[in-house]
Amino acid sequence: MSRPMKCAVALLPLLAACAPTASLQSASGGPAVQGDGRCQAEPVAWAVGQVATEATMARVRQESGAGQLRPIAPGQATTRDLRPDRLNVFVDASNAIVRITCG
Repeated sequence: MSRPMKCAVALLPLLAACAPTASLQSASGGPAVQGDGRCQAEPVAWAVGQVATEATMARVRQESGAGQLRPIAPGQATTRDLRPDRLNVFVDASNAIVRITCG
């Protein structure tokens, strides 16, 4: 047996020990999404200027139809991937909603 093959065989039990013993998915399966989960920012334009409380954010997510909500603080780094099911809620330093976009 070659040296690389011996190393691979020796490391296999260590890698198996890293595998989770239970499912990482929650028992509830995650949040329920109504509709197809596609984001629509227009119906939630009313929220611009509102304080981003937990209740306001939940209502915005529900009314937008988005599957995910991403609050974005000033100067916060974000990914540039486009997700049609994600609602981006930009807040200012006083936690007021200043802009809402999809993606």
